[in-house]
Amino acid sequence: MAEAADDLSTPLGQKRLRRKRRFRLPFTVTQALAVLLGLFLVTFAGFAIFHDNPLGGEPIVRIAIPASTPAGEKMATAPSAASEVDAKPAAKPPAAGEQKTITIIDGSSGARHDVVISGDAPDKATAEAAPALMAGIDPRLLEKSRYGMIPVVADGLKPFTVYAAEADRAKAARMPVVAIVIGGLGVGAAKTTDAIMKLPAAVTLAFTPYGSDPGKLAERARAQRHEILLQVPMEPYDYPDNDPGPQTLLTTLAPEQNLDRLYWHLSRFQGYAGIANFMGARFVAADAVMQPIVREAAKRGLGYFDDGSAPRSAAAALAGSQAMPFARADVSIDAVPTAAEIDRELGKLESLAKEHGIAVGVASALPISIERIGVWIKTLDSHGIMLVPLTTAMLKSKSS
Repeated sequence: MAEAADDLSTPLGQKRLRRKRRFRLPFTVTQALAVLLGLFLVTFAGFAIFHDNPLGGEPIVRIAIPASTPAGEKMATAPSAASEVDAKPAAKPPAAGEQKTITIIDGSSGARHDVVISGDAPDKATAEAAPALMAGIDPRLLEKSRYGMIPVVADGLKPFTVYAAEADRAKAARMPVVAIVIGGLGVGAAKTTDAIMKLPAAVTLAFTPYGSDPGKLAERARAQRHEILLQVPMEPYDYPDNDPGPQTLLTTLAPEQNLDRLYWHLSRFQGYAGIANFMGARFVAADAVMQPIVREAAKRGLGYFDDGSAPRSAAAALAGSQAMPFARADVSIDAVPTAAEIDRELGKLESLAKEHGIAVGVASALPISIERIGVWIKTLDSHGIMLVPLTTAMLKSKSS
């Protein structure tokens, strides 16, 4: 009607000019963005409500939990979500036979050493195959444990006797003798090889249970006619700041737990005549926890070497109660690793041998130590002293 009224009021012969109407969008840009944001939020809420994810989208890592599987089969391990985010392989628990890296802290110097060891879960195939990899191992002196093969007495034979290095024991009974034990081997192939190849066969070599393949290095040592020992990590006073490594024997564990850890160490390689402490000042001083370990080692036909680092060690008395071959280090040859101090300690060792008939020294495989000990050994014959394997010194001590 308004439009008709306008037409009537328009002068004749003239057309009414109509205003152009602007086209208006139903929504402004701001309103459109608000609608889009609302749709996004509704979609996200629906996904969160109806999607089957009990963790609500939190980052997760999936690991395999070992379960009983048929022989020869392996469990599948789910991939880690962290690897997709960081583009790095996610850490996962080592499976049986898998390698992992641990850090060992040297008790005297504080130096840290990264060591690669295989996983500590038992693996049937590996356990059964391991002894076959080492030459000269008497299968009668092996017993299967859940970790692998460990020493045992059989047919009247003991590992201490069978794996002792050859020596002229009749001659050793008539003159002063010295025994040298080089410890800490198996961690670092280069220094271990130097000790094996540069020192005479009469020098006894002690291996830790760590390293990527301790059996191979131990086998090489025995091929060069060295007798070998197994060093068992034991709790020091400042544990865990000073940590010997995985499966350390601890004063806080029950006897059966420490024995289980001992079996793990015993299974790492074969052919050793005895065991020795690796660190362990707190552990070896506690009769209650030390006694089951010494008793078990004696039952398995092994000797025991005390490195002399713990003044209150109960090892001597406990070994004596088991009629177990035993020796304790009289001198730590390279406690101060300089040529002058090493020569001084070697002179002290020589004097003790002349005074008591037997002296035992312990050292590490530092290049300076191997060099000075090698030079000193060449002078022993002219000084009327005989270098003997540790087992010979143990037997002479027991008979004297």
